[in-house]
Amino acid sequence: MTPEDARAYLNYLLTLHLRQEEAFGPLSLAFIKDHDLSQLGLLPEEQFNLLMATATVFSAEPKRYTMKQELLQKARQILPQTRYQDPELERDLTHLINKTQSDLQRYTEAMKVSRPQNLDRQTLIVETDCPEYFLDKAQKRASAYYQDKYRLTKEAKTAQHFGGTPKKFEPENAAIHKEFPGACAPFMNARTNAFHLLLPFDVKISRSPEDPLEAGIRIFYGKMGYSYPLRYEMGKLCSYHDGQVLDVDLYDPNLIFVSFSAVKDQEFPAQHSPTDPGIPPELTFPMAVLEHTGSLGPFIQISCNFKVWFDAAIVSLLIQAAPDLPEYGLQGGTGLMTRTYASDKVESYVQNLSQPWQNGLSFNFVNLHLQLSPGRESAIVPFGTPIFSVYPVLNRQCYRYVDRQTIDQTG
Repeated sequence: MTPEDARAYLNYLLTLHLRQEEAFGPLSLAFIKDHDLSQLGLLPEEQFNLLMATATVFSAEPKRYTMKQELLQKARQILPQTRYQDPELERDLTHLINKTQSDLQRYTEAMKVSRPQNLDRQTLIVETDCPEYFLDKAQKRASAYYQDKYRLTKEAKTAQHFGGTPKKFEPENAAIHKEFPGACAPFMNARTNAFHLLLPFDVKISRSPEDPLEAGIRIFYGKMGYSYPLRYEMGKLCSYHDGQVLDVDLYDPNLIFVSFSAVKDQEFPAQHSPTDPGIPPELTFPMAVLEHTGSLGPFIQISCNFKVWFDAAIVSLLIQAAPDLPEYGLQGGTGLMTRTYASDKVESYVQNLSQPWQNGLSFNFVNLHLQLSPGRESAIVPFGTPIFSVYPVLNRQCYRYVDRQTIDQTG
């Protein structure tokens, strides 16, 4: 950018400021951050005017004050070089900087979370076939997935700092576009601050048997209130349990075909089948998971043998489908684990409480419950895609909701 271009753009920006255009703040801040204003040949007075104009249009939100304070300090540094040099102006500018610092400090202190000294951190104990993958590598994979998908552009991040000027209807003005999912803190926290379950292979769920994935296929008859596992032999659908031939058409709308690909994640540890050495390592784990796949009405239940132990007197586990699943043509179930799995079966309960560390803990399995979205005939979830998330939450007996008016009245 030549000095002539820089001065022309400066005049354009100041014109936007005079018109109170919403685009002034984002465009001006980007110009200041991306260029050395002195090297562009702008006069000290021009630099001072731009810095002060930009500092005054930040949103009235303390979390934006760090950038505002930086611009004000730059303006004070350049003030002696301008014809505006005046002790009263410098004093007013110093007071404004001090006020901004004070507001920022009070905001920082207010945002600090004080924790009781005796707070016990809950430990969730996991039993799984591949702990190094599901507890470490899969979490990094999920974090990278969400960061890549929702990362804000440089322009969108700049636009976050502004919003106090009167708005106009300008849907095509990219300089003011800032309302993206990645800019919403609760939206992103639900994705980046959770424990995610994902699989190292592709998953396909379909209403038709065409083009199954290479690790194998399972067939289920499933509708609301009823499901049954099937298999295909000699051109007929049969019972998965006893081989009885059933009078079910291969294109019955209640049929669900589930298939998995070979392992595609290069970081997943190679496994070998303990029963059939002829199975390739990349098919061993998908075939094992497919064998234990079940159904619950129209839902397919994928079990990867992920067992969690937790203190049910304090925490419960919210199991929730990833919010992005509809983009792949699937819906997921949501569940809350509160007490021990199979507590109605004495043998199972006693067997799983035989170790000292298990004393007082409950256990359950995290299974993935998926069904096709309405109107979808087929869906594929690529490997490395977060499918379900686990959120530890307080047990219902450990908290209560109270009307504030009651607190005010009781002191």
